[in-house]
Amino acid sequence: MENNNTRVAIIAANGGMFDAYKVFNIATAAAASDKEVGIFFTFEGLNLIHKEAHKNLPLPEGKEHFQEGFEKANVPGIGDLLEMAQEMGVKMIGCQMTMDVMNLEKDNFVDGIEVGGAASFIEFAKDADISLTF
Repeated sequence: MENNNTRVAIIAANGGMFDAYKVFNIATAAAASDKEVGIFFTFEGLNLIHKEAHKNLPLPEGKEHFQEGFEKANVPGIGDLLEMAQEMGVKMIGCQMTMDVMNLEKDNFVDGIEVGGAASFIEFAKDADISLTF
């Protein structure tokens, strides 16, 4: 019998397009199957929820041809995946320490995120059944 209280904790520490697809694909797939999902965005991972940066995430050098593949395969864009994750109730926490170091404010990020320290994410993640880092 499946446990409907399954919790998925994701740390997003990298800020490229491949990282965004990994984070949001797993988050939305988990949320679609009724898992409780929380993502902690830190360092370059903050780009994934930054109002402007998430629109222009870099592909790894030499992998630019993937952009055409994403389009041909009708893969949703990062902005769409971010919106889907929010609509599905994925908890998104921006790292307060990293934001302070990078001189960023909550207003720099998409609406609906929380800001917290590592301790607030640890509180969520301590009961996680699945923990992932990207």
